[in-house]
Parts: sequence; structure tokens; C-alpha cells
Amino acid sequence: MEPFDPTQLRFDDSGLIPAIVQDAENGRVLMLAYMNKESLQLTLETGLTHFYSRSRQRIWQKGEESGHIQRVREISYDCDEDTLLIKAEQIVAACHTGRRSCFFRRLHPSPETSEEVTRQEFDPETVYGGSLAILQQIFEVIQDRQANPKADSYVSGLFTKGQDQILKKVGEEATELVVASKNGNSEEIIYEAADLWFHMLVLLGHHGIAPSEVARELRKRYGKKSKAEYR
Repeated sequence: MEPFDPTQLRFDDSGLIPAIVQDAENGRVLMLAYMNKESLQLTLETGLTHFYSRSRQRIWQKGEESGHIQRVREISYDCDEDTLLIKAEQIVAACHTGRRSCFFRRLHPSPETSEEVTRQEFDPETVYGGSLAILQQIFEVIQDRQANPKADSYVSGLFTKGQDQILKKVGEEATELVVASKNGNSEEIIYEAADLWFHMLVLLGHHGIAPSEVARELRKRYGKKSKAEYR
């Protein structure tokens, strides 16, 4: 075997390379995404697929929100060195619509019609709608308020006042959650927990840390410990 150097791959002008993911069990194409050098390196190091989101402008791990990860079995690249083919063990499903594969619509040329040819493996609303995916959505708004300050924005005001003010708010909200817990009022606890989580997201934004990085750390610990320790 020859040593592999990622620089020999032909990334495009944006530093990206398309990656086709194939089901290692049956060869079916699951999805198409893009990688940069860093996400490819993470994939090689962890054995789990990581991609680069062109819309969010960040690296993401497949399944970081849903838990529907892809365990890499094999990575190949084509003769032009500008496309990757990944054979992976897919947990549950690859598509955010709930289908096993993102290619679940079949196109018929005559007459020009299409049909859905696979069933849903899970309910997207259950997995994403009520999940902690909302944390990422809020974080993206926080990032925008940090990058594009607005005079009437509470979040922009926190960033303007600096780290000490952000830390003060995190401390205040943590104390209020403790008091709510002592009071034993469920609605109050939920309200104060939401306040604390929000200000923790602001703190993460101050340090340039995405919520997915915290989630990755939790998964790392979960994988090393027995499940009972997290119950």
C-alpha cells in the first residue's frame, strides 16, 4: 500500500470535494454531500462521516442531531481524483425526510412523472421538530447578531458589552434555575432552563464553539461509559 496524502485529491475552488455515500450492505446510494480537507481528516480519524455544509458554512457530523450516524467501512476516490465514494454502515436512515436513501424519487421519462419508491424509516417531525435541533437554529441567529450587530438586539448588546457581561448573565440564569428547582414548579423550571441554555449558547458563540462540538463530546463520553452512568 502507498501512503495517502489528502493534497493529491482535487478539491474545487471552494476547497470542497463531492462525496457519494453508499450502503455497505447492499451497495445502494444513500446520499451526496461535500467534504473539505478538515472534514475528510475527521472522517478518517473517527471512522464516522463528517461533511462540510455549504449553507451553514461549517463542518457537521452525519447524525449529530438525529443519532443516525454512518460508520465508515471503506473510502475510494475516482480516476480524476475529484470525487469520493464512501461505503458506510448507515444507522436507521440517511435522509432527513425519514427515507433510508436521499434518492427516493423515481423519474419516469414518458410521460414525465415522478413517484416516491421507498417508505419512511422514521418521522422527521419526531426526530427533528421536537429535538434539540432548535439549539443549532438559535445558535445561527446568535452568530448573525454577533457578526452583524443590531442596535435593538439584546444578543448584539451582550457581545458589545463583552465576556464579563455574558458570564454574569449565565451565572444569574443558573441561580434562577436553582431557585426554580427548589420551588418545585415544573413550568418555572422549564422557563429558567430555557433562559440558561440560551445564554450558554451566547457564551459558546463568544468562544466560537458550535453546539455540535459539545454534542460530539457527549457522544464521545457516552461511547466510553456504560449507559447506566447517563441515566
